[in-house]
Amino acid sequence: MTLPIDPEQISESDIGTKRAVLEMEHDAAVEHVREAFVDAGFGVATEFSPSELLNEKVDAGRDPYYVLGACNPGVANKALDVTEDMGGLFPCNVVVWQEEPGVQHVYHVSIMKIARLVGIAPDSDEWQAIVDETGEYVEAAMANLDGEILAVDD
Repeated sequence: MTLPIDPEQISESDIGTKRAVLEMEHDAAVEHVREAFVDAGFGVATEFSPSELLNEKVDAGRDPYYVLGACNPGVANKALDVTEDMGGLFPCNVVVWQEEPGVQHVYHVSIMKIARLVGIAPDSDEWQAIVDETGEYVEAAMANLDGEILAVDD
């Protein structure tokens, strides 16, 4: 199968990757990330633990892994005004996984940038303004983490 885009040509900044490492236990890290994103203007619309589900359903033996479905209602509303297809990527997920006890990784990727990249959203000034606004909220949330930021991009 040939992909319509070459994944090796896509940089982390193209998709708005943000990463941090937190030195704390997993449950504390999940709470800390939730608070950091709420304080930055996101709501947490949904959350779940894929590791708990997979460990229960298929005895996967996974280390703690948690997904927070964050959403800024104002930005979400603007995005839907531009393209109703955007809802297929909602909410913006923030993932917390345990590398080892006391070391948690935080990962976020910009659904707004991905939507533009794959053609769900237009490559326009209006959409860029939404990308920029969302990016400001994410930057604030990551700054609230007080952890080692591994990747910060525009």
